[in-house]
Amino acid sequence: MKEVKVIPCLDVKDGRVVKGVKFVNLCDAGDPVEAAEAYCREGADELVFLDIMATVENRTTRRDWVKKVCEVVTIPFTVGGGINSLEDMEELFSLGVTRVSLNTAAVRSPGLIKQAVQEFGSDRVVVAIDGRKNLPDSKLPRLEVVVKSGEEGTGLDIVTWAKRVEEMGAGSILLTSKDADGTKAGYDLEMTRSVAEAVSIPVIASGGAGSLEHLYEVVVKGKASAVLAASIFHFGEISIPEAKRYLRERGIPVRN
Repeated sequence: MKEVKVIPCLDVKDGRVVKGVKFVNLCDAGDPVEAAEAYCREGADELVFLDIMATVENRTTRRDWVKKVCEVVTIPFTVGGGINSLEDMEELFSLGVTRVSLNTAAVRSPGLIKQAVQEFGSDRVVVAIDGRKNLPDSKLPRLEVVVKSGEEGTGLDIVTWAKRVEEMGAGSILLTSKDADGTKAGYDLEMTRSVAEAVSIPVIASGGAGSLEHLYEVVVKGKASAVLAASIFHFGEISIPEAKRYLRERGIPVRN
């Protein structure tokens, strides 16, 4: 098994880190620059920054927020939210961003994934997939892709979409369960495993982390290559070193 990454996520709205439950009822979780500095000191492997209202508000990622974090971050830094063109990506890379994360734009214009990979390389392109579970009689895929911060269903099956994303060259998938997001009840193991077993690129599990055991479960049972969390890290319930120590003691390889 390759080293499993531990990744904090900064969901940013109006220049502040926020966290909600199932993508709604957002509460303040601090200053993004201060949080980024703290996570770098603690030994986080990467940092993900999502401008969560960009697509909903029909705008691009707020560059001023990103620039401030880029000035202090010392680890790989992924940015998503409102990225719709190669020009958007180029501008973010010029600020110091390591990777860009495409979500709604990728579903709307799948060719953008391939263009981004050709222009910048697969390692710099992450495709974020937000998903929800539907009832058996809904006539929709059981595991469905949703976009626009989870507001809109697509009718796309998650596994089918994940395979297509890989075929177009994306370097990794950031998979978030809308149903589990912020609940602290655990990652959606079925969703994560379904995607991880269908593709060969790394799958970053997101949505639902509430305990150290959840981090372990999503690696062992969900086959995730990385664990991403927000609430448990932002509010000091679990530290990055504590998470790594727990995983290491249970035989999961992690970076020091």
